[in-house]
Amino acid sequence: MFGLSAIIGSGWMFGSSQAAQIAGPAAILAWIIGAVLVAMIAMVYVEIGTMFPEEGAMSRFTMYTHGSLLGHIFSWANWLSLLAILPIEAVASTQYMSTWPWEWAQWTHGFMKDGQLTSQGLMMAAVMILIFTFINYWSVAIMAKFNNFISVLKLVVPIITMIVLISAHFDFGNMGSNFQEFMPNGSASIFVAIGSAGIIYSYVAFQTVINLSNDISKPSVNIRRGIIISLLISALVYIALQIVFIGALPQSVTNGGWAKINFNSPFADLAILLNIYWLSTLVYFTAFISPVGSGIAFASSASKSLSSMPKNKHLPLFLSNANNKYHSPRVALMINMLVSFVLILLFKNWSLLSRVVAASTLISLLSGPVVAGSLRKMGPNLKRPTKIKGMHILAPIVFDLISLAIYWAMFPTTVEVIVIIIVGLPIYFIYDARRGFREFRQKLYASLWLIVHLFGLAMISWLGSSSFGGINLVHYPYDFVVILIFSTFMYFWAIHSLYYSGYFDDAKEINATVKMEDE
Repeated sequence: MFGLSAIIGSGWMFGSSQAAQIAGPAAILAWIIGAVLVAMIAMVYVEIGTMFPEEGAMSRFTMYTHGSLLGHIFSWANWLSLLAILPIEAVASTQYMSTWPWEWAQWTHGFMKDGQLTSQGLMMAAVMILIFTFINYWSVAIMAKFNNFISVLKLVVPIITMIVLISAHFDFGNMGSNFQEFMPNGSASIFVAIGSAGIIYSYVAFQTVINLSNDISKPSVNIRRGIIISLLISALVYIALQIVFIGALPQSVTNGGWAKINFNSPFADLAILLNIYWLSTLVYFTAFISPVGSGIAFASSASKSLSSMPKNKHLPLFLSNANNKYHSPRVALMINMLVSFVLILLFKNWSLLSRVVAASTLISLLSGPVVAGSLRKMGPNLKRPTKIKGMHILAPIVFDLISLAIYWAMFPTTVEVIVIIIVGLPIYFIYDARRGFREFRQKLYASLWLIVHLFGLAMISWLGSSSFGGINLVHYPYDFVVILIFSTFMYFWAIHSLYYSGYFDDAKEINATVKMEDE
């Protein structure tokens, strides 16, 4: 339920419209390819996550194999990617509220202007973040009960929406009668949609399950089940929603061209176009509740991530304070709330925020295949409740695919996100200086590959195809070939730069507590 609530958030309300606008009917393929890509990434994390079930686990893995500098960079990226989902879900609720059609709700129409939040909209989004925070403030148990209710609602309403829209109007002609009509903007648009239309953003929310692994009973079994089942169900829902959205569009909309689709509240607006006013009311209600579910789940996940980072000895200890009867990391929750307010001020619409979240999340996920490959060399005898066969092949492929997906997020978003991640480095160096820069040469060498990799991806993004925001010096699809070759080289550099630090001893202690299924 946590996995489903995180994955089926605002993506179902905006993703279909954004993807159709970019790729036309071929957006269906974008959701399918995105699901396969994220499932492969998830398999790598299932192996690592079941080896080390702990709070904020995603912020810890790289420490074990490459030391504190690389661990800090990845934990910072992971925290930012989780944290940014709080404002995006708050913005999603506010954006849908801005088109409420009822007479009593006229006051909400001032929330958006020219596709951006107004000062009123910013205040409403801030209220939503307060709700996310304070439901988490009082224990995981309360949050779980609230979350389970919303998770059921998130599944039921999209299914009802699809059934009603198909019954009211479904035109197979919208899919196109030939290859050109099905893919009006070419094959590159499919990959642009994956990176820019909220597809990657929606699916990668599976990591919530791993970050909450310390609160899950029988983590060696249930982390795997939670991720696989939630990804499978959500993929079916998202693909079906995209098919229904395209088929249900009236000709008055499609005749203007796919790029002209511009709904503030896509499924509610579509229901109104088809004169199904009760459905629009249901969608408007769910559009308010659904992001609340994701916001609550990610407020918890982001706080776990931040509160676990002081264990790495490069952030103040008070961030990990959970000294209350509910064991909630309340200081981390408050810090996250304040940073979320800042992010809302910087990024004032759903589309832009989803691109930023996708790029930062993907950069943080680069650590997974590197850690998995390195652990096969460093700790071949560690307990692996879910041991993935062929990891020596899967890990470099996943690393290459993540690098490609970062490229799909489009220039200059890729560079902007890389800069935001680098901002976290001065904090590390202040704390490392206090500790006398111990083992600094090893830590720097273990991290150098990432610096080169991010710089290389930024350069390729700039030089790459105009379809992905570049100057078109390297044309599509040769830009993909360049990234695949470059990333493969970087992966093998990464796993050969591992080193045995004291954090690896911590990893062995945690792993020793893991119970295998046969135990």
